[in-house]
Formats: sequence, structure tokens, C-alpha cells
Amino acid sequence: MNPTTAIVFPALLGSLAVPAQAEEEHQAVPAEPTRWCDQLPRPIYRSLERVPVADDWFQVYRVDEGVLAIYEPYQFQEVISYLILGGKRALLFDTGLGIGRIAAVVDKLTSLPVTVLNSHTHFDHVGGNADFARLLAMDTDYTRANAHGFSHDAVRGELAPDALCVGLPPGFDAAGYRTRPYTPSEFIKDGHEIDLGGRKLSVLHLPGHAPDSASLLDRAAGLLWTGDTFYEGPIWLYVPETDLRAYAASVDRLAALAPNLRKLFPAHNVAVADPKRLIQLRDAVAKLRAETATRVEKEKGQIEFPFDGFSILTSKAALEGRKRDPARPGSGLDIPPSPEP
Repeated sequence: MNPTTAIVFPALLGSLAVPAQAEEEHQAVPAEPTRWCDQLPRPIYRSLERVPVADDWFQVYRVDEGVLAIYEPYQFQEVISYLILGGKRALLFDTGLGIGRIAAVVDKLTSLPVTVLNSHTHFDHVGGNADFARLLAMDTDYTRANAHGFSHDAVRGELAPDALCVGLPPGFDAAGYRTRPYTPSEFIKDGHEIDLGGRKLSVLHLPGHAPDSASLLDRAAGLLWTGDTFYEGPIWLYVPETDLRAYAASVDRLAALAPNLRKLFPAHNVAVADPKRLIQLRDAVAKLRAETATRVEKEKGQIEFPFDGFSILTSKAALEGRKRDPARPGSGLDIPPSPEP
């Protein structure tokens, strides 16, 4: 969602004091009225099968046959990574923020050899990459630049008091938090096929949110992993590497798949969405580009276009097509928006 957080807050210290029993015990502790985490747990998670894991930073849900959503609900990004199981291999689509140890969770969920692919290389999706031996990566200069990792200064705002609902995991080094460098095993392009044994996944290169944004399609099962191209909530399209023209083309491509899909698996907030959302998103982007959508001026130069169930959060620069060097690591705006559900 958010490729950087350069705003400086004091580090939040403390241990992750959330028991692993009933959902009610996972309610956010409000610091102020109507904080984003006051709305947790999101209703859809009550209808999904919860898979117990030892690390309380994560919640794991079975969202389809052989598909597990690994959710980080207590940080405002609400990042969701997905473990996709085949007969011989597994694929981990994204590795989260790097606050909890997702590799340890994955190791308990499957004994299959695991390959990682990122939906894009903004820092909140690559935090655990360095703990895996095999990583596929989109063949872009942007991807190569971000593989060097993100510094503490770039990500420390993710630990701000109003970015967290609970304390950090025991032993977590808040002062040293960064995303570690990693080395891709193979660079791939649009149309690359991943055979997990009895399950084939197609990689779709869908630039717009980021130059290396990708989705995964399980055509036989009617499943689509959308990354940050779609999720329910404010879709962030305001950073320097945003390309709204490319995004519109990518959304058109996904919308054409909708009639043959059963489920969407977005990378933030809600783990399962209706494929009809892609049609709604296509129509929303068309209204935005035609300048017929409702426009709400926000702080720090951001502009939000609200729609039913999601919104598009962008900027004047993005709307005008102004951007910086696309090979530059995703560092975003100088000040991020306030956390929102």
C-alpha cells in the first residue's frame, strides 16, 4: 500500500500482548476515538476458517483450497501475504512488513519447498524476502533498485504509536528496523507460468501502482491475487512512481477476467473480495479520467475519489502524469497520509 513513511515518530516499545484465543481478545485498544483499529476485526474474518499459529503478530485464514492468507492486522497497512500450496511446491505471494517473522510461520504451515514472488516491491510487501532462498522477481529496473532494501529512516514511521494497535513482538529491534537486502533467484516477465504440481499460476505484469506491480491468476480455479492494484479501502496512487495511465490499462485487463473468476485475494485489509469489484474499479477509473468522479481535496496535496467500498487516493502530480525516475526505489511522498481502514 504505502511505499514509504519518512515522517518521524518515537519508537513504540513493548511486547505483543495479544492472546491467541478468541477473536474478542484481539480487539484493538483505542488511544483516541474512532481510530482505524477500533474497527477490528473486520467482519469478513468471522466467516473465514482461522488457522492457529504461534506468532501472535499474524493471523492466518484458509481462504480457498490450498490458499492461506497471512494477515498482519495490528499495523495500519493491514498487509496480507498468501501461501499457495500445490502438490509439489508452494508459492508465497509477498512477505509482509518484516516486523513478525513470516518465514517461521510459513515453515509451520507447509513442508513443501517455498518460492517467493512479490506483488510489487514497496517495502510493506518485501519485509521477509531475505529469509527465503528462492525468489522470483519482475524484470524491471525498479525491482532491482528496491532489492537493496529500505533504510530505517524510510520505514521507521511504520512503528509510530498511531500506526499500531498493539505492542511490537517480543525482542523486536524497533531502533534497527529496516528491510534487508535480498537477491532474486530469477527475473521473470508478463505471462510467466509457475507450476506448483497440480496447480498452475500465471504472472500478470500490471504496472500503475508501481512499475513492477503483478497479479497472480489461477485460471483453473478462478482465483486472482490482485496485489495493490485493487483492495477494499483507499487505493494509494499518489507516490512518484505512480502511473495512472498504466494503472487504467492494468485495471481494464483485470476487469476483462472478472466473468471467469470466483474470488479476489487483495494485499490489504480484506482477504477475500468479489470479482465484480474489478468491474466497479474499471468504471471508477474511467470516471476519474473523465473528470466526472466526486473529488475530495485532502491534506498534503492529496486528492481522494470515493466510490462504493473503496476509493482512489491520488495527487495532482499523479493526475497530471508527473513522476520521477521510475528506477528510483519507492520512497513516496515526504509525509504519508494518516492511517485509514
